[in-house]
Amino acid sequence: MFKLFRYLKWIDYLYVFLILGLVVLQVWLDLELPNYMANIIKYLQEPEMANRVNKILINGGYMLACAVGSLLSAVIVNFFVAKISARLSASLRFALYGKVESFSLTELNKFSTASLITRTTNDINNIQMLIAMGTQSLIKAPIMAVWAIVTIVGKSWQWSVVTAGAVVALIIITLIVFFFAVPKFKKIQTLTDNLNRVTREKLTGIRVIRASNAEEYQNDKFDECNLALTKNNLFANRVMAIMNPGMALIMTSLTLAIYWIGAYIVKDAVDIANMMVFTSYAMQVVMAFMLLIIIFILLPRSLVSARRINEVLFTHNSIISGNFKDEKFYDEAEGSEDYVVFKNVSFKYADANEYVLNNISFSVKKGETVAFIGSTGSGKSTLINLIPRLYDATEGEVLIDGVNVKDYDSKTLNKKIGYTPQRGVLFSGTVKSNIDFGDNNADEETIRNSLKIAQATNFVSRMEGGIEARIAQGGTNVSGGQKQRLSIARAIARKPDIFIFDDSFSALDFKTDRKLRTALKKHTAGTTQFIVAQRIGTIKDADKIIVLDSGNMVGIGTHEELLKNCPIYKEIALSQLSLEELQ
Repeated sequence: MFKLFRYLKWIDYLYVFLILGLVVLQVWLDLELPNYMANIIKYLQEPEMANRVNKILINGGYMLACAVGSLLSAVIVNFFVAKISARLSASLRFALYGKVESFSLTELNKFSTASLITRTTNDINNIQMLIAMGTQSLIKAPIMAVWAIVTIVGKSWQWSVVTAGAVVALIIITLIVFFFAVPKFKKIQTLTDNLNRVTREKLTGIRVIRASNAEEYQNDKFDECNLALTKNNLFANRVMAIMNPGMALIMTSLTLAIYWIGAYIVKDAVDIANMMVFTSYAMQVVMAFMLLIIIFILLPRSLVSARRINEVLFTHNSIISGNFKDEKFYDEAEGSEDYVVFKNVSFKYADANEYVLNNISFSVKKGETVAFIGSTGSGKSTLINLIPRLYDATEGEVLIDGVNVKDYDSKTLNKKIGYTPQRGVLFSGTVKSNIDFGDNNADEETIRNSLKIAQATNFVSRMEGGIEARIAQGGTNVSGGQKQRLSIARAIARKPDIFIFDDSFSALDFKTDRKLRTALKKHTAGTTQFIVAQRIGTIKDADKIIVLDSGNMVGIGTHEELLKNCPIYKEIALSQLSLEELQ
């Protein structure tokens, strides 16, 4: 929990000192009220009417001033506490979001998407609630309890014993409640994660669910998660429901006991005044313990939330940006140097025993097109994901322009690369904002040219608004092929040195595929291209084709060379095209 306080600003610590002073003032004013009330009771015995009324009015004025002062102090304290808690939660959300953005795929795989959303929203709200409700109570309760106890000690041992008994009864009820409720509070966040996971799964897969008539199955899954969370919350809240009537019973019983004892020991107005003061102070002692109990109620769940937030904030990033920022290293005369080099690269996922890639070595010259093909799970996507450092090689090196990708500044490396993933990803906005995304800084001419190369001009021109047409969240208002072409146009608009197409032509028909690759070759001459594909027609014109099988490189060469020398490539080719078509 204390680790999170480093996200407070220096002015927030000044506010804490101000709150401390105001709380002390508030406690003093609250504890002065019974004294003035006792004075009024004493003055009722004054023989002279005018003197009696005058003193009562003066003390009544003091009581009013104390009440107004306490009210103003409470308002100011609540204002600053709300300010601190809101600012801390905003800082935590910003830090958490920034940290998640810095994660590689290795770290993202440790936390589910649903869990990260819960941590960014629900968990931070729990921390905010604890700060907002707990700060004042945590400062006020000890001061009030000590002050009240010191004041009433020695006034009457009988009343003191009764008050101590009430405090003990309060503590016993609290311990019983805690024993049953705290374990349930600790489970709430995990159950909330699970509920969010199932909800997100259902919403993202709604088309498959409907097509499979699986609504009832998904509803049962949701009902199971929802019921588990509901039962957990009901049990915890039913146990906590004992607190309010229990506290009310203790406070009422304490007041009754003080008056009952007072019936025997009170002899005059002075004793009556003392009884009123003692009753008020005894209530303050009980109230102080009640305030502490509120903290202890909020604390378990908030501590769980703090631990979950810290897990994200203090996760060690496996991929750390290097310092190399020079964008040009070698003389770029085409073919003079190997531009991208894989040296004995092996890779395995975190906590996995087996390697996904084994001792991969090849080199690519500037301007070459290299394609990767192989069966599903052969490691094609994993291999090219090592270039933009979505993962880091476990063994060996990946070099760009003679520099290890691990040594590159991340922004410099990303600027060199135009990356299009397997699934076209679009963001809510317009066609233009999706093409000119990130640090592309593309003008309108560049955007239109990118759309033309990506064979997207026709369907974009038919959309209302053209390049200003709205794109829904996730690109749900365009087809899969259109989404892929817009994603390719985004990569083209970056004007990178390296293109990476991770099976990015899979949703395109053969005619559009051919047109797009022809336009790419014509308009992006001099750039290095890496293409992952399943179709022989997409890759057969590549300068090099690398064949992968179970993480091993089993062939490299042109289409014609691999047909002669690589049985696996020939088997893949014959499964798609006839021998006559291949020849």
